[in-house]
Amino acid sequence: MKQNFSFIYKLLLLGGDTASLLSGFTLAYILRVTLDPRPVALPVKATTYLTLIIILLPMWLAIFSVLGLYTKRIYERRPKEAARLLVGAVSGVLLFVSFDFFSEEVIFPAKLVPIYAVLISFGLMWIIRTLLRFLRLYLYKKNYAVMRVLLVGNSDSTYWISKYLYDNPTSGFRVVGVLSQKKHIYEGLQHLQQKTLSTAITKTDAHAIIQTDSEDVASVYNQAIKNHLDYQFVPSHSALFTSRHSVELLGAFPIINVHTTPLIGYGRVVKRIMDVFLGTLGLVLSLPFTIVIAAIIKLSDPKSHVFYKQERLSRFNKSILIYKFRTHKAQFNGMSPEEVFIAMNRQDLLDQYRSGGDQLEDDPRITTFGKVLRKLSLDELPQLFNVIRGDISLVGPRALVPFELQNYEHKSLILSVKSGLTGLAQISGRRDISFEERRKLDMYYVQNWSIWLDLQIIIRTVISVLRGVGAK
Repeated sequence: MKQNFSFIYKLLLLGGDTASLLSGFTLAYILRVTLDPRPVALPVKATTYLTLIIILLPMWLAIFSVLGLYTKRIYERRPKEAARLLVGAVSGVLLFVSFDFFSEEVIFPAKLVPIYAVLISFGLMWIIRTLLRFLRLYLYKKNYAVMRVLLVGNSDSTYWISKYLYDNPTSGFRVVGVLSQKKHIYEGLQHLQQKTLSTAITKTDAHAIIQTDSEDVASVYNQAIKNHLDYQFVPSHSALFTSRHSVELLGAFPIINVHTTPLIGYGRVVKRIMDVFLGTLGLVLSLPFTIVIAAIIKLSDPKSHVFYKQERLSRFNKSILIYKFRTHKAQFNGMSPEEVFIAMNRQDLLDQYRSGGDQLEDDPRITTFGKVLRKLSLDELPQLFNVIRGDISLVGPRALVPFELQNYEHKSLILSVKSGLTGLAQISGRRDISFEERRKLDMYYVQNWSIWLDLQIIIRTVISVLRGVGAK
């Protein structure tokens, strides 16, 4: 999770393919239309031609993605990569030709243009991918951009994997520590033997843990989660090969890669783009409401602040400041619920507040206008600034104060992704469910994220806000 070179390399492949396709189509046009003296069947301006190509290009790249050309299991195997690259190139041209046939817009001025384009594009993509491969292997050999791994387990696999990684510096993995009996460690790596996993993680700055046996799996996995490391293990039973987790080969060793969350790689980029776009749109649309609300709060209490800020926790336990419209009475600003209710000599209200899921039917701390804002969830509009800044996401686990998560057993899992303005808990009753139930929904979201789930949550949040479901 802390090592991003694999993702960067995929972006380089994507960029290389994009550049190759654009160059291929440009050269094809020049060869047939500009340099070839023969007349063309359907004259098409160069600007119109390139504009249509650029518009349709994402569909071609989507075909490449479906063919797995940006996955490690394909781009590390040259024959398979070449075959799929050729299939993708031909499929993409056929897609363009089909569009040209059924659309009123003419793309290709002559029949030779798509033929030239597919041949040139395929050649350029193969060359660029080859160069990128050499660059990646060179960096690995020089010990740059490698995955720093801890080997854990008392099995024969520990020996053979440690030997394989020692003998293959271009594998992309570097063993920085081994927790195993000495007889299971390859001779060249025995100096890396560690006593405890926690000490090894601290000393080695590891990116991942590879476990080679089934002893104490829960403890090792929890350590990986707590320290935001990738966790992989060598399956000891053939049934594990049908697991939903990704299975990869490390030399001759099948390894199951267990991701804490699917919110990695391209998913994280898409989610960020969606946050910026929808967050900005929401901020612009809500600007009139924001101005009116701020004016009302200021006029009702000129000596108090319009906005309220509080420390919350987000991804990787990062402390952030969340902004909201002030809904508490001025004299209670900056005070915890315990401090307020004790100062009011109302221990009974504090007990009700905690037992009722951190809410009261008639909270004496909240202003009359504040109750309206909370009922309509308008007090959270300023958090759109947090979304655009990247502090939080539109959708994610609820951003909680450190005190609330201090003693929670699974806090590291929840904090493996950015907190959100809304989430599953908000659309499943919002404040009408207990703290434990809300955290279970947060954990489900972390482990089962998808862009479609985000879109569903956003739509259902709008519906819940309009209906006032669960708001307090």
